[in-house]
Formats: sequence, structure tokens, C-alpha cells
Amino acid sequence: MTNLRKFTSIAILLSLALGLMSFGIAAQAQGSTVRYATWNLGTEEENNIQRQLVNAYQEAHPDVTIELVDMSGDGGWEEKLTNLAARGSLPDVFMANNTPYYVQNGWLADLTEHVQDDADWATVPAVLQNAVTYNGQVLGLPSAQFVMGYFINQDLFDAANLDAPQYGIAAEDFFSAATSLTDVSQGVLGLHEMGPILGWYASTEDSSLRWFSFDGEHMNYNSDAFRHAVDTALNMQPHTWQGLTDDQKTGFTSVGPWELFLNQESGAVWDGGWVVPSYSDNATFNWDFIGIPGGNQAMVADLLVVSATAADPDAAFDFAKWMSYSSEGYATEAELAGNNDTVPTRMPVSVSTESIDLYMSLVGERPGLRQALENLDNSLIESLAKIVPGYINARWEGRPGIDIGENLDVSLGFIFDNVGSGQFQYADLAPQLEEFANNILDEANAQLSQ
Repeated sequence: MTNLRKFTSIAILLSLALGLMSFGIAAQAQGSTVRYATWNLGTEEENNIQRQLVNAYQEAHPDVTIELVDMSGDGGWEEKLTNLAARGSLPDVFMANNTPYYVQNGWLADLTEHVQDDADWATVPAVLQNAVTYNGQVLGLPSAQFVMGYFINQDLFDAANLDAPQYGIAAEDFFSAATSLTDVSQGVLGLHEMGPILGWYASTEDSSLRWFSFDGEHMNYNSDAFRHAVDTALNMQPHTWQGLTDDQKTGFTSVGPWELFLNQESGAVWDGGWVVPSYSDNATFNWDFIGIPGGNQAMVADLLVVSATAADPDAAFDFAKWMSYSSEGYATEAELAGNNDTVPTRMPVSVSTESIDLYMSLVGERPGLRQALENLDNSLIESLAKIVPGYINARWEGRPGIDIGENLDVSLGFIFDNVGSGQFQYADLAPQLEEFANNILDEANAQLSQ
């Protein structure tokens, strides 16, 4: 009887053990699901590089399922996320279009511990690390960075017996070269547009100012440096598309400023690094990147965030890293692009000699572009709308109570877009614009701190 009881007890224990083992195997086989919302995957038929990168992650992590969240339908990105959050269905990982809004709503996971000892994170430029850090907490990951600045048609300058501008050229010398190149009768302009000057010029006169006069806390619309930026843009207007009459435009092949550069009708174009694949494939002339005169560049950043409600925070972070700053992920992306005989759309986020060499091996050697990638820490972040509370209203949408001709109660964006219209003197409006914008920023920052 005793032996029977022992046997029965052992059988029960074995049965329980096997059951637990079976449950563990089933749970492991089931793995984790990471719900992902983004706007850069294109369609299944297109199967672009970013979609292939998602598939590469799944192949390397068969225990993880990446579920794409359908973000189609009416409403903007924030509205769709808000609706999902209200239903308790916020994606585990999603692209960030307005990070302060997510911080204020308490949506974001603190990733500080995940990145603090990460070797790849250590090579992310400080300007990008700072962009996703709020009150000492890392609340997002830079998923892409694109240098922004002037691209130069070297052949046009050579044909005009002018020295083509190079990375580091002084602003005065850059404008002199662009002015000398302009020959409207021959269908050639020095610059494609005047507007970008407002973004970068002030920083060359006052090092405390960053993109569009932002100093890290306030806009400086009434500063000497920004008013000089407006004056400089107006002085260069005759050498841009905005300076042409309708009759003069008929002498150009291009029908708009966006076509000038590839049509070899402008010596310089302001654009971001996302155009490099197009220039590599389509430009029939020698070109390079010179960034911002003086030896700097603006930077556009895309951001990924991890939801505080992610079912498996570790799996969500691991996938988010792969799609953002992972050196392994970027090497895979470069391989995928090379297999498709193209250039990665994004530039490396984890920036090292190896990742720069990898990118340049696909682009071809462009000395200015390489110098910019080696000098990213001091870049002017252009993507302030994604990271600065209140910036959208302080730069574009806010209405300071100003009428311009027949246009009543115009927005800040309207005013800056029309500084060359001759309808107003910018200096007359600057004090009011600065006070109005900074009240917006102060209020938004106070709300974020609550």
C-alpha cells in the first residue's frame, strides 16, 4: 500500500511537472506581440526598405510578432492616437509627431535604464539624445536623422569660373558666390528659394540662437540676428525663384523652385538628406553638401516612442531600438538598400566611423557630406515641432492679432512666408511677434511641468 501511495505521489508530481513544462513551452512558443504604428512603411506591394527592415527583425526574432496598427482614416496623427488611448489600445511602439503632447498625457515609457549602458546609444549624437530627454528621462528614441542644408551643383560654379562653395564657407562668401552665379537671362539662379535663410542665418551671428531664433527656451524674433536674417533673405530674393517675374519664369525649364536643382538651373538648393537617394540616381552633374555656411548643418529627426502600457516593455524597446538607433539594424538596412541598388533613405543614427563609411560606400564620396556627418553634435535641430511644447503655435499657427492688407488676423506662418511681399516692414512687427510667441511657449512649458 505504501509503495502504491509513493508511486501515485511520484506520478502526480511528474504529471504536474510535465504540465508546467508544457505550459512553459506553449508560452514561449506564443512569445510576445509588439503593436507598431508608423507612417513610413508604404504598401505591402511596394515593400519598401522600412517594411523589409520590420520583416528582418521578425525573422531574427521568431518569438516576437510585430503587429502593424491600422492608422488610416480621418483625423491627424495625434487625433488617431488619442482615440486609441481612450480605448486602451495605444500602440506599443509608435512614431512621434508631437512628443510633448504624449508626455503631458502620460503615454510614454521611461527608457533611461534601457539606454544608459547601451554601446550604440553612446554613439548617438548628443543633440539627438537631448531632443528626447525630458526632465532627465529618456522618453523617446531618434529613429532617423537627416542633415539639412545647402546642396551645391559644382559644375555650374565651375562653368561660370567661380569657386564652388565648400563645407565651412563663410556666410558672406557663400552669398557672394550665389550672387555672382545668378544669370536670369541664361536661366540660372544662385539659390532656389529665400525662405530657408530665416531658419539658419541668425545662428551664424549669435551662437546662442538655434533654428529659427529658438534659444532653447524662447523665440528671438526681435533680436538683431533674426532681423538681419530677414534683411539677408530680402537682399537675396532677386537670386531666387521668388525674385523672378512671371515673364522671367518662362525662360526656365522648371515650373517651380523644387525642380531648379536637378534641372541645373540653381547653384544651390536647401534640402534634407532624404534627397540623397534621388540625387545619387538622377543628378547628371557633380554635387556635394555644404550645410549651413560657417561649418554646421540643420538636422531633421524622426522619433519613436514606447508606450507606458506596452504589454512586454522589453520586447517593445528591443524592436524600437532595431528600427531606430541600432547599429545592427542600420547595417541590415544598408544591406537591403545595396541589394536594391539604392541608398538608405535615412542616415545613421548611431554615428561612428564604421556607420559613416558604410553610408558613404553607397552614396559615393562627397567630402562635404562626410564632414557634416562627422560634425553632428552642434547641429541645429529643425524638428522643434516634435519636441518643444508650444512650438507649433509659436512658429506657425498662433495668431497675434495682425492684419496684412485684406488678410485679417493672420498667423505667424503667414507673416514669415510673406516677408518678401512688400506689404509690411518686418521690423515694425518683430516686438509684438516675439512677445506673443514667448507667452505661448511659457504657457505650454508650464502645462508640461504640471
